[in-house]
Amino acid sequence: MNTLKQAKIGETVRVVKVHGEGAIRRRIMDMGITKGVTITVRKVAPLGDPIEINVRGYELSLRKADAEMIETE
Repeated sequence: MNTLKQAKIGETVRVVKVHGEGAIRRRIMDMGITKGVTITVRKVAPLGDPIEINVRGYELSLRKADAEMIETE
């Protein structure tokens, strides 16, 4: 299983599934990260947290823990 956390800078991936439960999963989905959407990794902070991505035409920063819940291909 590949996750968004494993994606490299400049790589474009497609979301297969959003893992997690309850409020955490809902928050990720409210940000526009849903099944089938494409995500481009723009930047990664020096220590790996947070990750800046481009999703649905806007830029978004995610924590590593949240990126780990997003299964990609």
